[in-house]
Amino acid sequence: MRLFLQVVPVSEAVRVVRSIAPPVPKESVPLEDALHRILAADVRADVDIPGFDRSTVDGYAVAAADTVGAGEAIPAMLHYRGRVAMGGRDPGSVAPGSCMYVPTGGVLPKGADAVAMIEYCEQLGDDVLVHRPVAPGENVVFADEDFAAGEVVLESGRALSPRDIGVAAAAGAGEVSVMRIPRVGIISTGNELVPIVAAPRPGEVRDVNSYLCGTYLMERGCHPVYYGIVRDDRENLAATLSAALDQCDLVLISGGSSKDERDNTAAVITSLGEVLVHGVAIAPGKPTILGQAAGKPVIGLPGHPASTYVVLVAIVDHLLAAMMQTEVSRRTVSAVLAENVPSAKGREDYVRVMVKEGRATPVFGKSGLLNTLTRSTGLVRVPAGSEGLEVGEAVEVIVW
Repeated sequence: MRLFLQVVPVSEAVRVVRSIAPPVPKESVPLEDALHRILAADVRADVDIPGFDRSTVDGYAVAAADTVGAGEAIPAMLHYRGRVAMGGRDPGSVAPGSCMYVPTGGVLPKGADAVAMIEYCEQLGDDVLVHRPVAPGENVVFADEDFAAGEVVLESGRALSPRDIGVAAAAGAGEVSVMRIPRVGIISTGNELVPIVAAPRPGEVRDVNSYLCGTYLMERGCHPVYYGIVRDDRENLAATLSAALDQCDLVLISGGSSKDERDNTAAVITSLGEVLVHGVAIAPGKPTILGQAAGKPVIGLPGHPASTYVVLVAIVDHLLAAMMQTEVSRRTVSAVLAENVPSAKGREDYVRVMVKEGRATPVFGKSGLLNTLTRSTGLVRVPAGSEGLEVGEAVEVIVW
């Protein structure tokens, strides 16, 4: 088998993985267990939110018309009719020329359309002096102003944040429909690999990619399933991949750095399914393999951890998003380049940079070095049609 069947652009690689992404099933979970899960169905308000007109401040519920022209020298004088009790269903009413004290969150009495803040009022026995006029609706949230009954409060496809959980609770959603957590198998291949607790001898390296891929997957709401280290033996790799396909929704195979190891991965995928892409015009990460077996995606990743992480961000992110029927979500920061960034035309480069005080400095290093991962803030994408980026150019940095 040739090392590369045909190198394709990153955009084509993304199209391929999205086309073979199997949607994961939906499930219902209690709201308290839904943090960071992907919504599979819209959440709608079961009642008006709020269900009543309420005050947003401590003050006096008034008819705004009664405060027109009020000032420090000549305040509006209103008759005090009592207090609104928190949690009370019937707060009473205010007649023209009168007011009631209402706490923050309290029900607005009938006849009132505004609340004068307590800081600008003065109570003198049965009268209240209002030293500043208020406009209709001032310091008031009206019934259904937040959400109306039946209105969508959270759209499907979003990862639920603590803020979203609070909104869903207000909407009465005791349970929510979410995408099942994808199970992703991780296989590391290579005769040179040893467990991370072992002291590597000359020619050996620790299995970094299993842990790199696993924590990447957890960060993106997936459940990693580790299948350990498989030596450069097609029969063993085929057996391990077959087991992973039975148990997982997607399988990542982290390949070695040699031509034979990459050919083993491609051959095994072909024996169980089909290789769709063998080589992507991306740096680092050119040896990437995209395939499918048993109706599930199988991705062959480069052996070097830095290259693997770039492929995860540039390509696998899109696969996971398609499986969970959501969009790729990335944190980015704007910066200007502190140095020139050279690139080869026709190849999409992902350059590690350190961002400090708005300036992005490229973090260059030899292939295979790990220190560039911890010495950098994230990645700058250099488009395939470019021969590089110039110092002072504005860039968006994909934060690790």
